[in-house]
Amino acid sequence: MLHIKELTYRIGGRELFSGTSAHIPKGHRVGLVGANGAGKTTLFRIIIGELEPDGGSLHISGRARLGHVAQEAPGGEDSLIDTVLAADQELSALEFAANVETDPQRIAEIHTRLFDIDSHTARSRAATILSGLGFDDDAQQRRCSEFSGGWRMRVALAATLFAQPNLLLLDEPTNHLDLEASIWLEEYLARFPGTLIIISHDRDLLNGAVSHILYLNGGRLTMYLGGYDRFKEALKEKKLHDKLLRDKQSKERAHIQSFVDRFRYKATKARQAQSRLKVLARMEPISNAVEQRTISFRFPKPNQLSPPILTMENTATGYTGMTVLTGLNLEINPDDRIALLGANGNGKSTFLKLLSGRLRPTNGKMTRSNNLRVGYFAQHQTEELNDSETPYQALSRSMHNENDQKVRGQLARFGFESIDVHTKISSLSGGEKSRLLFCLMSVSSPQLLLLDEPTNHLDMDARDSLVHALTEFPGAVIIVSHDPYIIGLVAEHLWLIDRGTCRPFDGDVEDYRNLLLNTQHAKYDGEPKNGTPPTRTVYTGRREQRRERALERERTSDLRKSIKDTEIRMETLKKRITSLELELALPEIYEGDTSGMLALSEQLIDVKKEMKQEESRWLKKEEALAISKTNNPKHQ
Repeated sequence: MLHIKELTYRIGGRELFSGTSAHIPKGHRVGLVGANGAGKTTLFRIIIGELEPDGGSLHISGRARLGHVAQEAPGGEDSLIDTVLAADQELSALEFAANVETDPQRIAEIHTRLFDIDSHTARSRAATILSGLGFDDDAQQRRCSEFSGGWRMRVALAATLFAQPNLLLLDEPTNHLDLEASIWLEEYLARFPGTLIIISHDRDLLNGAVSHILYLNGGRLTMYLGGYDRFKEALKEKKLHDKLLRDKQSKERAHIQSFVDRFRYKATKARQAQSRLKVLARMEPISNAVEQRTISFRFPKPNQLSPPILTMENTATGYTGMTVLTGLNLEINPDDRIALLGANGNGKSTFLKLLSGRLRPTNGKMTRSNNLRVGYFAQHQTEELNDSETPYQALSRSMHNENDQKVRGQLARFGFESIDVHTKISSLSGGEKSRLLFCLMSVSSPQLLLLDEPTNHLDMDARDSLVHALTEFPGAVIIVSHDPYIIGLVAEHLWLIDRGTCRPFDGDVEDYRNLLLNTQHAKYDGEPKNGTPPTRTVYTGRREQRRERALERERTSDLRKSIKDTEIRMETLKKRITSLELELALPEIYEGDTSGMLALSEQLIDVKKEMKQEESRWLKKEEALAISKTNNPKHQ
């Protein structure tokens, strides 16, 4: 389907692609991954034809219909459903011709072709896609101009999917979606019949919807079989293998060079020395992959508060003349980890604004701990940053001009080093601005973190660092995210915002995924379209089972948190063991003074001993968790 041969492309003298080649066969679903700035979006622009390569070729075989989401969101007076229908240009042209054509033969040909492309199901297919992306029947009849930019980008995505291209390019398609629409899109793309290339930082999407990973690194493209997790394991093994080969080659080169240096000027050995020089010249160096700088996050440890830190009793809130949420009877404790579920527009952001103090209750009662400090993160806050300032200036002002050491220390918690701190905010990437917001929100050492889509501009490594930081954070966390992977790792409780209120959800993310998908299937299999929430129409018979699981999770929350902490320590120790073993594999460490080798060996013994202790603790905790479940009368 797509053939890339010796592709070269330069930006400002820098070679972004250096004679790289790749082949994507028809029907493959491929995730294009690589570090920020590696050139993923540029490659898309070359495929689309917006950019011309400096060398090599790129060929799309057959009569491919190329589909991609335009950067310009659709507007105008057409309804959403008509905008999506118009995206199939052949369908629109045939329907227009059918209305104006007078030749009977031509009319017959038009109707035959309309039948072949299933024109009679077009409106239903368009409505299904729009519904999956969060537009109900009423919204589908409204004009595009009535919606915000983010919602219109959803319409652009719907139009691209409806056009049924046989080569589909998607660049971060979940950025404008909520969790519900992201889950639907993952299922849709997993069944996509054409060839798909997708750029995404959504791990679940790259595990569930693609069959291959195309890795862009150092201007080269490499194809890996499987989803993202399988790719990461293969990459890790390759790096270890390459390092061992590189060390072996380095030792061999040193040995040959030593022979050459000794004998190249001796007549009896000159020919052999010249022969070995040729061997050295033919040795192709094994590339040393440049490790990307890993960004670490560290939220400051807050002062502990007695539970609960916040309670709501019949609380209501909203905006002038409009109540958004009512009947809120909830409690937040110092170590709660809560994810908010619910479609966009249901009130998740409104709920976070209420908790942060940006909105006040319009009815009922809300009680906070006297010394409660709240950290609030929302993507729109990037617009409130002063582009003419530097991160250092912004933080110094927020810290009321604290001394230089404290300001730099706080910036360092979120990956800003000495060079970064004096870069103008206008020059920062989206991910860097997000990190600056994390830095600013945590100045007061808050006991409660409110995070509204915190990962939109973060790459995979930064997302992992954020999850790690949140896991180590000893306070409470409430998060809104379209990424099921993040929710699964961070949250221990799920609250559903729906029908104007918020209540605990009896189940986990997988339960919620199944509820959404079953509701979608039921809706388009002829069941009533009355908008009844999925929690009341699907899996009713499992409600008691889900409630039991929720109670079990609450009862064992401390033990499960301890298990998670132990697993994090084990992972850290595992990385340390690998690092020490690699150092001990270097040939030069055994030459000359062996004190360094002995010190590393002792460290390795100590770390392995610590790993065994952690493994033993982990096993005991897992056994305790299993016994706890067995002793629970509900499980007998």
